[in-house]
Amino acid sequence: MSGLGSPRGPEFHSPDWATAPQPASGVAAHAATRGRRLPAAAVAALAVIGLSAGAGGTAGYVAGRSSDEPVATAVPPAQPGVPSDLVGAAATVLPGVVSVQVRTGSGGASGSGFVFDDRGHIVTNNHVVAAGGGGGSVSVVGQDGQRRTAEIVGRDPGSDIAVLWVTQGSAPSPLALADPSATRVGEPVLAVGSPLGLSGTVTAGIVSALDREVRLGGQTRQTAVQTDASINPGNSGGPLVNARGEVIGVNTAIATMEGGGSIGIGFAVPIERARQVADSLIARG
Repeated sequence: MSGLGSPRGPEFHSPDWATAPQPASGVAAHAATRGRRLPAAAVAALAVIGLSAGAGGTAGYVAGRSSDEPVATAVPPAQPGVPSDLVGAAATVLPGVVSVQVRTGSGGASGSGFVFDDRGHIVTNNHVVAAGGGGGSVSVVGQDGQRRTAEIVGRDPGSDIAVLWVTQGSAPSPLALADPSATRVGEPVLAVGSPLGLSGTVTAGIVSALDREVRLGGQTRQTAVQTDASINPGNSGGPLVNARGEVIGVNTAIATMEGGGSIGIGFAVPIERARQVADSLIARG
């Protein structure tokens, strides 16, 4: 079955990863600390892919590593005021998260998104809606089960951010955006979206690293928020939120081993970059 863009999914393994320099960090270093090494074939098979779940298809971007990739340092003291219970955060966020569905003459795809402002704008990933760029229909379905027609305001393949606008009915209330300087390694987070079409799914984890260099489409390396919260095809474009229910990033890609799905290494576009791109796309209309 075909997905959006290039047909790359969990079964796709990046040739970049096999040839990229391997510093003493990441997967290889982790295995060494446990007294064993990953087989060379397994390391070569490790890939980072963008996610969107369509009619059994996935599409996305391959992320590569650089030899000067930053390594997470010691965790700073816990941030005051962060509640340990994520139940309240989930209740706050879920009403503002939507399933994004794209339908074209040749098929379709789906992913996730979240309400960005009170004018009905929805932020998602570019690779989720790329098939609708040349026609077709886009709709969003919220927690209330109501399907709303949407149009694509703009897409930015470089950052993998796209903005939709709800043209039919009113959108749910927008989500709060986090202060990017307040995000800390080790703090609890939730990934919210529609993995494999299961709308309203919440998974928990922590911020595993900040400013992790990856390559998301094209050749430009970008920094991303790394998390171990489980994200899978269909989570693309959904929010990564902190324990206060504030969006700290837009879930975009995961690392995967050959023959498997999520292995607990996911990446999100930092919210400050996503906000800047979204504001620019909205301003250009």
